[in-house]
Amino acid sequence: MKQPELHTFKPENTLSLRQALGQFATGVAIITARNDDGQAVGLTINSFASVSLDPPLVLWSLGLDSPLLKTFEHCSHYAINILAVNQMELSQRFAQSQTDKFSGLECQLGAGDVALLSGCCAWFECRNEIRHIGGDHLILIGHVERFSRAENEPLIFHSGRYRALK
Repeated sequence: MKQPELHTFKPENTLSLRQALGQFATGVAIITARNDDGQAVGLTINSFASVSLDPPLVLWSLGLDSPLLKTFEHCSHYAINILAVNQMELSQRFAQSQTDKFSGLECQLGAGDVALLSGCCAWFECRNEIRHIGGDHLILIGHVERFSRAENEPLIFHSGRYRALK
């Protein structure tokens, strides 16, 4: 097997770095919260990870240029909705910047009145506990207060495309 070409990071290599990072398959999630006006907000992410079981901590990250940055810096709670394989359209809806992403969706309310989306694989209701700047992103660590799971196949993202396990 031929050894891959090695790159030293330079600003002109950003696309190559992004493509290499895309080789790590991830799940897809929608983070939901309430803004200062009480309006439900949400966005699609694939930066979710478990941090600790005791205490129960999870993390995700948000670009510093996101219009939702202030909301997620200051909200008391947010929910992490892990998407199922049949929720690609929902992922795309929350990845776009439209005003009412929740129109017509069936949701339950979780801790802090945040939206829990129907049909997901898992749900984590988190207290917004720790925030750190990491380069061009804000890293958010949430304390899991409640969680649930369903027997649904997850939606996967790899190499710039949605995938399924099968």
